Amino acid sequence: MPSDEIVDHNIFDQLLEMDEDDEDRGFSRDIVTNYFEQAETTFSSMDASLASKDLQALSRLGHFLKGSSAALGLTKVKSSCEKMQHYGNMKDEHGSGSLSEDEALKRIATLLKQTKTEYHEAEKYLKEFYGMP
Repeated sequence: MPSDEIVDHNIFDQLLEMDEDDEDRGFSRDIVTNYFEQAETTFSSMDASLASKDLQALSRLGHFLKGSSAALGLTKVKSSCEKMQHYGNMKDEHGSGSLSEDEALKRIATLLKQTKTEYHEAEKYLKEFYGMP
């Protein structure tokens, strides 16, 4: 898969410009490492919130992960998290219309699997970029 489908390089390159040492890339590497930790924790919370049918929490968690994904230019993850935010508010993927609680939960269950797949694609790409194990 081409990297521009995973990462918006206009955004990611702005982060890379903040690195003082191009060879080490310590600043951006730390941000990316923190993002991985945040994302894993957020996904665990999403799983728990889905199990307890807590739509408000799912919306908040989607909003949270959307923001940090957007900051790195992870467009697919950002877009999926935005949909989750809307579904958690019982709206359609565009934030309009309305969904029943059951329909919102069903869509979130499917979307959460997709979002995790998109995240793992981005994680793999970024780990390769930084030469991380």
